[in-house]
Amino acid sequence: MVDLRGELESHLQDWQAGWSVGSFGAIAEFHQDADEAALVEAPLTRATARGAIRIERLDGVVPVAWEALSKNPARWQQGVALCLPVDEARASGRRVLTECGPDAGAIRPEDRTAILFDMGLAQANIDFCIRTDDPALLACLRAEAGRSLLEPGNPAMGAILKAHPHRVSLSAIGRCEVYQKIGGSDTGGVSPAGPHTHVLPKLMAAGRSHSANTPIPEALMPGMMLHPANPTMGTLGEDRAFDDALFARFQRLLEAWGAPEYVAAKGRVWAAMDADRLPEACPETDQASSRVERTALRNAIRQRARGHGVSALVAAWSAALDRGAITADEDMPGH
Repeated sequence: MVDLRGELESHLQDWQAGWSVGSFGAIAEFHQDADEAALVEAPLTRATARGAIRIERLDGVVPVAWEALSKNPARWQQGVALCLPVDEARASGRRVLTECGPDAGAIRPEDRTAILFDMGLAQANIDFCIRTDDPALLACLRAEAGRSLLEPGNPAMGAILKAHPHRVSLSAIGRCEVYQKIGGSDTGGVSPAGPHTHVLPKLMAAGRSHSANTPIPEALMPGMMLHPANPTMGTLGEDRAFDDALFARFQRLLEAWGAPEYVAAKGRVWAAMDADRLPEACPETDQASSRVERTALRNAIRQRARGHGVSALVAAWSAALDRGAITADEDMPGH
């Protein structure tokens, strides 16, 4: 049995792990650098000079481990969604800019007198907020309170982008705080490395709490996401030599907290490969009945290729079930 609290505490200490509190379109992310100093380090909490994360509830939390496809055929995505039943996970759903008062729950003591404003993005599972003690920005926000930030001609959004206040994403499970600048003209048009935020109205319009590629049961809604270190890529998205230890670490979480049909489908592919069977000799693997199972088949092939090398057998499986993206290495004669 995998201990949830123990795993979360362990990953908070792992600088390669990332965290996020967000929806499909509005998200705050927490990342660390190697040897980056922790300014606040309490149970289920970590803060640096650039951002912070705190898990505030574990009672009733359901961890859902998942893997998703990557556009890069040598990679896959992975994570653990911390979920609650939908009714317990719902946020306020405010649709207009709303002053919420001093942020008494701020992770760093020096931030607790600054004023929190809900941006009014009407997301199902989070309240996406800004926090400031800047007099000019406070005056603008108070003048425009009660209006939608996305309303044409509202000056508040421009003032926010210019002032770069803290962003605070709140859920029923915890909070993520970002102190760095908002990605835009002041940051060279890209989000800064480390903690950062995204607010994307086109994606928010879908009204989803998470991507359709994240297989979370309909009865549950995510309040936070853990992104354990990926065995195929580094923290900045760079390629890395396959890391067997990181792969095994996440597979243990996947077996404990993942969708049983996903885990079983991967197991069938690996068992067939171990028996030197070609895909046409395994019709049961070619008749995946769900999106979850189809994703499992393709990721199983990619993972076998990264972990064991690309043989002719692996290339045949890729051609049949993963669009032929993987080709055999010349020095691997296959079976």
